[in-house]
Amino acid sequence: MSENEIGAGGRIEMAIRTIAMPKDTNPSGDVFGGWLMSQMDLAGGSAAMTRAKGRIATVAVEGMVFHLPVHVGDELSCYAKLIRVGRSSLAYHITAYVRRREGREHVKVTEATFTYVAIGEDRRPRSVPPE
Repeated sequence: MSENEIGAGGRIEMAIRTIAMPKDTNPSGDVFGGWLMSQMDLAGGSAAMTRAKGRIATVAVEGMVFHLPVHVGDELSCYAKLIRVGRSSLAYHITAYVRRREGREHVKVTEATFTYVAIGEDRRPRSVPPE
């Protein structure tokens, strides 16, 4: 990952790192896109929960683009960048990179924007607190 890929403005944070395992494959033996999307949602949800200081719920995923496949044994790293704060919502651009099993280079495999809503104890939307 390079500074150009991070982009100007806004802080990007490492949100999750895991290894793609055989159980994460579809019947054809490829890593399932749904598994990758769930890892990205976990990454964004973790960042959103920290920023919202409490419970959140995923309400939208926009622009999911799969650039390259993920293979069993790849180390997946997801990065979260806060791009928008609304009254009760937070939008994060999540970018996923892999380091191939025996390589050193990290390559971008997918990206999307995930939107979360802060949820109160009554399970209804609440205001996102100031930073």
